[in-house]
Amino acid sequence: MTMAFLPRMIFMILIQFFILHTASASSWQTLSGKPPVVVARGGFSGMFPYSSKDAYELVKLITPGVTLWCDLQLTKDGVGICFPSLNLDNASDVKNILPNNKEWFSSDFTWKQLFNVSLVQNINSRTEIFDVNDPIWTIEEVANRGASSLWLNIQDSAFYAQHNLSMRNTVVSLSKRIKFNFISSPEISFLQSMKNSVKPRVTKLIFKFLDQDQIDPFTNKSYGSLAKNLSYIRTFSSGILVPKSYIWPVSSDHYLRPHTSLVTDAHKEGLQVFASEFANDFLIPYNYSYDPTAEYLSFIDNGNFSVDGFLSDFPVTPYRAISCFSHLDKKKATDDANITIISNNGASGDFPDCTDLAYQRAAIDGADILDCNVQMSKDEIPFCLSSIDLLNSTNVFETSFRNLSSRVSEIQQKVGIYTFSLTMSQIQTLKPVISNPFRGYDLYRNPRNKNIGKFLTLSEFLFLPKRYSSLSGLLIKVENAAFLAEHQGISVVDAVLEELKRATELQGISVVGAVLDELKKATSQESHRNATSILIQSTDKSVLMKFKEKKKMNHDDLVYRVDEDISDVTDSAIKDIKDVAGSIVISKKSVYPSYTSRDGFVKLKTDVVPRLQSNGLRVFVETFHNEFTTQQFDFYADPTVEIHSFVLDIKIDGIITDFPATTTRYRKNHCYRKLDLVPTGVLITLPNLVHLGPAEAPYPTLVDADVIEPPLTEVISQIPASAPGKAEAKAIEVPFAFIAMAILVSFFISVY
Repeated sequence: MTMAFLPRMIFMILIQFFILHTASASSWQTLSGKPPVVVARGGFSGMFPYSSKDAYELVKLITPGVTLWCDLQLTKDGVGICFPSLNLDNASDVKNILPNNKEWFSSDFTWKQLFNVSLVQNINSRTEIFDVNDPIWTIEEVANRGASSLWLNIQDSAFYAQHNLSMRNTVVSLSKRIKFNFISSPEISFLQSMKNSVKPRVTKLIFKFLDQDQIDPFTNKSYGSLAKNLSYIRTFSSGILVPKSYIWPVSSDHYLRPHTSLVTDAHKEGLQVFASEFANDFLIPYNYSYDPTAEYLSFIDNGNFSVDGFLSDFPVTPYRAISCFSHLDKKKATDDANITIISNNGASGDFPDCTDLAYQRAAIDGADILDCNVQMSKDEIPFCLSSIDLLNSTNVFETSFRNLSSRVSEIQQKVGIYTFSLTMSQIQTLKPVISNPFRGYDLYRNPRNKNIGKFLTLSEFLFLPKRYSSLSGLLIKVENAAFLAEHQGISVVDAVLEELKRATELQGISVVGAVLDELKKATSQESHRNATSILIQSTDKSVLMKFKEKKKMNHDDLVYRVDEDISDVTDSAIKDIKDVAGSIVISKKSVYPSYTSRDGFVKLKTDVVPRLQSNGLRVFVETFHNEFTTQQFDFYADPTVEIHSFVLDIKIDGIITDFPATTTRYRKNHCYRKLDLVPTGVLITLPNLVHLGPAEAPYPTLVDADVIEPPLTEVISQIPASAPGKAEAKAIEVPFAFIAMAILVSFFISVY
């Protein structure tokens, strides 16, 4: 990050000043009445090695004005360095540089001996791609990079005293030439020794609490008990830094408990409260639906209290939470960002797919369009379910229906239990199971909601706009139509059209393609109520053609979905799509491709979206999740940063998401057009090439041969139940134990 970024940085500083000034005008429940402070722990340590040059400079690039944190350690000759712990082996390559030592404490080496030691990521779950890029920095080097505010943390002054090094004298000496805005320590004796050596208006002394059951050696009391004696803490400090669980306790099953009174109690004593242990790539309570911005807001915008600052590994998220997403007017009629929100199996990040509760949550959370992935039961009743394989979203394997397991190669290679094998009444006896697409990373969705809700028939789904007046439309997804027609004698197209006809007659739902135009015109809840429309989506052009022929639907009613990542699209393919559809669904990686699938850096963005839009197609992008493993590194494990790039930079028309609430909040943010984009494609220039590896080949180009499909097969007569159908003849007739083993093997292969 060199001089090339200087003009951009100056512009961003001006923008950030405006945003913070706007935030300052709001009413804050902090002790000072000003917006909370954001402190970058070791710089942007969620991405780069802790306290590295790149970690500090990334903070200045995308969140100028944020306070920089330095854990001060001392070398043998008394030089102060920024490093996360006493033991240098925890976050550097010191073992390789100085291999003959048995221990690698900073106090064992002079600064000259450490000159060639480089920093590495000290949290194993984070990428090693930036390891050994940067040397250890002294506190003077950090300060000289133009930090607007510095926080010095002294964790182990007693240890250094045992090695004839005075941390107090070092800090006092440094303070004569470096301005420290905050000095913190968990050691009461150190803070008491500093009380008369700093100017309170310049430097605030902060008592750092450790885990509640740890013992403070000075008082011989637990830190938890000290939190109940804040008047004593006030005698030697002006604030406290506490793990966030001191404020919002968490239950053993990882849900929030009621908040404590710590913040309000501390404010009554005149103590500021700073909360720590925030990181976008850590597991957070299920209440937040994996949305880090929601977590930050619960500490500053809950109507009861606000902390005075955050200590974070990903400072961009609390910075924007404070500046752009706090104190939002949730009743605001119009949104700043013009983006259509389409649910993915309802709010499937919080409830089981396609259940009444998933749809209810999606509507309440602000989805414009609810989606139904239509499946067919054995008795030809269309209903909503995310997969034709019941194993993916129900407890069917735990029931007697497990004996219906079969392998249908036209659908998938693994064993499944298919919707067309059970009647609707049988399917309604099954329990829904919440989807866990990222269980391979030990990220599970709301366990308390694991099996709640009921499945909806298509008829019931079509009634939802009457229940939720804020909806502007419904999206009906139709897949596997050719297979069902040929092998099961079921016409899913006819079944859908019949339900639409019935809904039109009974409920007045209009099957027109005006939903998206109406969304752009809508300025109030009333205009939303008058815009309920139906869209039909498929990956099969012949299915869309069949709807067009049978219902006289125009192309604005129809949505073509591309089922692979692409890097480009030919003119002829665009023409083929536009002949039948007015909208198209593409993947996120078709917009921002990754350098490699393993490392997830954004390469240069494609021009797929502008090419499609210039030809009159509306572009929806799927699927937006909150889980941090789904965002490429350039979006810093923050779903809101990712959304902002797709909306403001790419200008997509719609977002398809498991978590509608995240995008709904984004649409109402204070600084939509004032907040600069986080630059993409920059991080790929910074990794250690030893770790990066070769780039993957580009995704394929979508050509007309990918779009053109043979005409949809007309439904043939249903084969009598006594004679096995063609698909049933392929069923694996093996003992149940073997079927169970096959399913489990398929499951683990799909996960890992």
